[in-house]
Amino acid sequence: MWADKESEKDYLNFGEVAEIATDIIASPSMLPVSIGIFGNWGSGKSSILKLIENNFKNENEKYLIINFDAWLYQGYDDARMSLMETIVSNLQQEAKDNETVLTKIKSLFSRISYLRLVGLAGEGIALINGIPTGGAIAKAVNALSGLKDGIQAEEEYQTIGTTVKSAKEKIGGIIKPLEEKSPPQHIDAFRVEYKDIIKELEKTVVVIIDNLDRCTPVNAIQTLEAIRLFLFLQNTAFVIAADEDMIRSAVKECFKGSNEQHQIDYLDKLIQVPVRVPKLGIREVRAYLFMLYAVEHEIEENKVEELRLLLENNMRSSWKDEPIDREKLLKILDANDKDNLSKSYLLADRTSLLLTNSTAIQGNPRIIKRLLNIVKMRSQTAKRRGISLDETIITKLVIFERCVGSEITSDFYRLVDTENGKPAFLQLDYKGKAKAKIPEAWKNESVKAFVADWLKLEPLLNKVDLRPALYLSRETRALSISTKELSSEAKDILVALSKVKNMSTLSISEKLKSLMPDEEVKIMETLIEQLRQISDWSKIPEGFNGACILADISDNAGKLLNDFIHELGTQKNPWLENRLKTSKWYR
Repeated sequence: MWADKESEKDYLNFGEVAEIATDIIASPSMLPVSIGIFGNWGSGKSSILKLIENNFKNENEKYLIINFDAWLYQGYDDARMSLMETIVSNLQQEAKDNETVLTKIKSLFSRISYLRLVGLAGEGIALINGIPTGGAIAKAVNALSGLKDGIQAEEEYQTIGTTVKSAKEKIGGIIKPLEEKSPPQHIDAFRVEYKDIIKELEKTVVVIIDNLDRCTPVNAIQTLEAIRLFLFLQNTAFVIAADEDMIRSAVKECFKGSNEQHQIDYLDKLIQVPVRVPKLGIREVRAYLFMLYAVEHEIEENKVEELRLLLENNMRSSWKDEPIDREKLLKILDANDKDNLSKSYLLADRTSLLLTNSTAIQGNPRIIKRLLNIVKMRSQTAKRRGISLDETIITKLVIFERCVGSEITSDFYRLVDTENGKPAFLQLDYKGKAKAKIPEAWKNESVKAFVADWLKLEPLLNKVDLRPALYLSRETRALSISTKELSSEAKDILVALSKVKNMSTLSISEKLKSLMPDEEVKIMETLIEQLRQISDWSKIPEGFNGACILADISDNAGKLLNDFIHELGTQKNPWLENRLKTSKWYR
């Protein structure tokens, strides 16, 4: 499986994008500058930021790289102050042997403390005048004006008073010499002192900001507002990864009454150089899959790097060269497990088109990686359960689930269940054409187009019994039966069967005689849905004995349980094999 994090290696030919940003920062005439790396969630923005950082790795004498994760501070501190403090802390570390610079940095910390404590960073409440910020704002205002409305106890009243006193003392202790200046004056002074520090350090400060996409609108805007403080200060560059639509939505929420043009202008004023993450094509997705599978098969690092460079060069010359042949790549890797790697690469060739063109995936690297992880988890479950379902089939089913949504997925697996594992719309005639049309409910144009392409995707499923897939896909499907459909008597019997431990329980057998045939089937369906959730079959799961008792007295229910047990695969535990020997319903 693959970790869901940014890669330090370029699997997607994003190096060219990173090089553009690096060249801009390295050009003195372009500084100060703010660069926006724009793209949707999961499109690869974080990987590009990592590549940019790596481009400066060997130039510590010229550049100070500062990473700021906007999401990390969400809920703990004001984003503006957090960003300012992170930058100043890194400057302090850089100037640890320069007493002159350290003195100026101490002054910057004092100004940050002042701005935080006076509430400029929070709710605009002036702590210096005795009013605390934070969740107790409303209560504190009442307390300070001599009113106790809203305060639950005398102890709480005294606590608020202590907080105010402590805050005033803290301001006096930390920044007493700065008190006579107003907040705007402190900001101006901060910029002057920062400029002097950068000049003495003789380095370009590169601030890399990530995870704005994960922040609340308020935190996202506060982070961008903090950047304004540093704009147009010499030798400073900001590289900000962001989803443009998300930022515009945040502007709309935080600045009530702003129109669409205001939202566009806000970002344009903050970001001087917008760089957009390239949309992946079939060749890029194919190369990405090849790299992921090479890593998964634990190919030697030098071979993986050789593969990466070869694919990268091929993608950069895609305007004139054909894609590299799969067999050529396999020869380069010289894998120990050649057969499995070859199957994985064949799968990459087959699926890259759908993964690129599907509206639900659109070549998004993070979505692709998550889909592959689902495939691996199901494959591992299949091996443990002895289910003989090829990984290529599992992959095809996982892609279907992602692209058509939960409702059609549930409908599909219902057809698998009711049509003995081989739904009619999957069956092909001797010319390779579908014998039956897809269900009417699926005929949304986008779904129809996807299913048409999906049906052609190898491996074809017309000869495959997909009932084992019901077990593997149980996390994506809703229960097929609701207890609302059962009578009160039937519900009581269902509960009893779910908990029975002894196969010779006569009282339950007697109660079963009162059931109607359709109720027998509904109860068995519900029991089977419960059993589908079981992953450990080394011991008898709760509900299994009850299902066997019901199967012993109902032919229809017995057929359902028989089919389900076959879904589990051929490798059964001793207790199960022993139990099935005496069961007339088991075939």
